[in-house]
Amino acid sequence: MKVALVVSRVTADRQENMSGILAAIDSVGNRGAHLAVLPEAAVTGLINNDDPVHDLPLGEEIPGRVTERLAQQARRHRLHLAVGLLEREGAALYDSAVLFGPDGTIALRYRRIQPQWHGSKADPEVYKQGRSALATDTSIGRVAVILCGDLFDDSVLEQVHALAPDWLLVPFARCFDDGAYDQARWDQEELPEYTARVCRAGCTTLMVNYVSGPGLGGYFGGAFVVSPQGEIVQRSPLGTEGILLTDLSHPCR
Repeated sequence: MKVALVVSRVTADRQENMSGILAAIDSVGNRGAHLAVLPEAAVTGLINNDDPVHDLPLGEEIPGRVTERLAQQARRHRLHLAVGLLEREGAALYDSAVLFGPDGTIALRYRRIQPQWHGSKADPEVYKQGRSALATDTSIGRVAVILCGDLFDDSVLEQVHALAPDWLLVPFARCFDDGAYDQARWDQEELPEYTARVCRAGCTTLMVNYVSGPGLGGYFGGAFVVSPQGEIVQRSPLGTEGILLTDLSHPCR
């Protein structure tokens, strides 16, 4: 199975971001990918500021206009496609991810459980979370999806472990407070924590982060395939947008 982890660039222009996403899906589809995974909040970035007037318009309905465009791409290339999106449902906002099947249908919609994608004082009537981890059986195996900080929530990982997926997809958005693309710091201090969490999940995990444009938080990218034992199978460097394409004939054991 060919897996494509797409380290996309997020700018302040949503149309530009969407165009880049669609082009990347075309690229990996033309290269024979069976599964493409894009980062958390891939269309807008995590630029929410806890002001509903600013933040609600960032959200997309699921299903809706954006998901239909993504579904068309999944259908066109006959691939599974996972994308992180801010989701608007009425007057509520979620940090969500969608997994499309190769026929373009929504196979799974997941809402982040861990709440630190927004501030602690954000209005709980607007900023909401999901309640449970989810998995679905597909032609490429059993797939579960969580988002970013969910990886560091013990109860979420217990749920994931109980679901026994073949593949755990983790779109995420990570930056350092100083906005640096610090590869050494990531490798020495941060990545070992991520791989230790994968060990707790107990399944092959595919993680991808976005690169942000100027003034958008210093999100530093990077893509990683991690075995259930916490070993890095494949990776891409920080600070560079692009595609990590790897052949995984079966889940790592």
